[in-house]
Amino acid sequence: MSASNPTLITFVIYIAAMVLIGFMAYRSTNNLSDYILGGRSLGSVVTALSAGASDMSGWLLMGLPGAIYMSGLSESWIAIGLIVGAYLNWLFVAGRLRVQTEHNGDALTLPDYFSSRFEDKSGLLRIISAVVILVFFTIYCASGIVAGARLFESTFGMSYETALWAGAAATIAYTFVGGFLAVSWTDTVQATLMIFALILTPIIVLLATGGVDTTFLAIEAKDPTSFDMLKNTTFIGVISLMGWGLGYFGQPHILARFMAADSVKSIAKARRISMTWMILCLGGTVAVGFFGIAYFSAHPEVAGPVTENPERVFIELAKLLFNPWIAGVLLSAILAAVMSTLSCQLLVCSSALTEDFYKAFLRKHASQRELVWVGRAMVLVVALIAIAMAANPENRVLGLVSYAWAGFGAAFGPVVLISVLWKGMTRDGALAGIIVGAVTVILWKHFALLGLYEIIPGFIFASLAIVLVSKMSAPSAGMVQRFEAAEKDFKLNH
Repeated sequence: MSASNPTLITFVIYIAAMVLIGFMAYRSTNNLSDYILGGRSLGSVVTALSAGASDMSGWLLMGLPGAIYMSGLSESWIAIGLIVGAYLNWLFVAGRLRVQTEHNGDALTLPDYFSSRFEDKSGLLRIISAVVILVFFTIYCASGIVAGARLFESTFGMSYETALWAGAAATIAYTFVGGFLAVSWTDTVQATLMIFALILTPIIVLLATGGVDTTFLAIEAKDPTSFDMLKNTTFIGVISLMGWGLGYFGQPHILARFMAADSVKSIAKARRISMTWMILCLGGTVAVGFFGIAYFSAHPEVAGPVTENPERVFIELAKLLFNPWIAGVLLSAILAAVMSTLSCQLLVCSSALTEDFYKAFLRKHASQRELVWVGRAMVLVVALIAIAMAANPENRVLGLVSYAWAGFGAAFGPVVLISVLWKGMTRDGALAGIIVGAVTVILWKHFALLGLYEIIPGFIFASLAIVLVSKMSAPSAGMVQRFEAAEKDFKLNH
């Protein structure tokens, strides 16, 4: 192995700590609600940091710094779009969804919520939404496994095949054992590690390149257009990058954090913590990629790995500029980003298979113990499929994520957003929204129309479908009554 021992030791300690948290959570997991939603017991700090960490996957420390390193600040529109989208999601959806899921059959999953909220006796809404979750999340899980494999490959000189299994094994272990509480507690540790890495690294890179003025002069000398926010972009290009923000309304692994908060009162404080964390992390990410331009133009002799794959810019800077022990901690932050998101996604897939297929259609009266073990088995099944999909080493992290993000954003985003804001929405409207959103993303991606990111037309067409189809019939009295009771509850406690 080419990596120095301190880095390896740090990784091993970090992974062991995460698995230990998994076993601690195992002791608090008594039923399916505990395994899937932690018994709705998360306080504001854990809700905030867990929502942030589950959102920011390997692309935060690999994909985005790589894009900034390659193209300059014109790639940072994506960060601006994400900040706006996340804030609006916390503002409009978080508290209302927490209350609506409780008033609608104490729903544990999004498909569960949809079928209770819209009184869907046929099971169609549950099946279609669970299928959408499984299809797009398996792609998303694959992206996390690719990011983990890239990290192990470049840090320890492993073959891609070995790195694939090494990167995935720890995450699968603690998700399998501890379920939602393990995932949320580890997310909190991981979010702390990520923000530490993303504040420290750009400062050290600045110092290594001679301070702010020298760094900016070096970037300008290499390519003056790096500072241009509109370089090589068109109006459609900027809108496409900003459009990433729309995805937040439909991401099941982030929405699950809102559903698991201990009360609506925790949400406002959680929003402030989460948004501060997110702005600092994204700012640090952009700075790492941007200052990396100056560092590697001043040190071309060590720029080889980054020239070959720009997504390695953070990894290489950490290895070159820090003591091996500190580098090990910083590189663990990438592992943290990968593991925190991958674990949430495995759990959401597992809960869709357990709650929305197994319990709903196969074993209506299964015991809680049986359901928890089925949930654990499903974590393994989904993980193995995702590993098989990630087996192609040519996979790029950001490309895989963008497709899955768009799929969820368009299929679920409008349904979730409108369902918590408008009492006139109906079951057929929800069905139309999910189908139109998912199909638009797949077709738009396939035909690459207008060069526009597929989430935008998907979101617009799905929203139109929901409103138009809902207008054709009226919601039942029970649906309206539950909606109004939940909204009243939200306003009283907000």
